[in-house]
Amino acid sequence: QVVVDAIINAGPREDSTRVGGAGVVRRQAVDMSPFRRVNYALYLLATGAREASFRNLKTMAECLAEELINAARGSSNSYAIKKKDE
Repeated sequence: QVVVDAIINAGPREDSTRVGGAGVVRRQAVDMSPFRRVNYALYLLATGAREASFRNLKTMAECLAEELINAARGSSNSYAIKKKDE
C-alpha cells in the first residue's frame, strides 16, 4: 500500500512541451496520460533513491525505502515530491 500511495503522490498531473515555429520556442503546459504519470513517478522515485545513496553510507535499499515512505506521506523531503511540484 505504501508503494501505491508513493506512486500516486509522486506522479505529476501536468508536463510542459515545446511549442513553436520559425525559431520561436515556447513551453506550454499539457495534461499527462495516466500511464506516463505512473512511469514518470517510478523514474522520479528511483532517481531520488539513487542520488540519496550516492557517496553515502546508507545502502540503496535503505534510501529507496526512505524515498517511498516520504513520497507516500507527501513529505517535502522526498526527491520525487520536490520534482513534481516544479
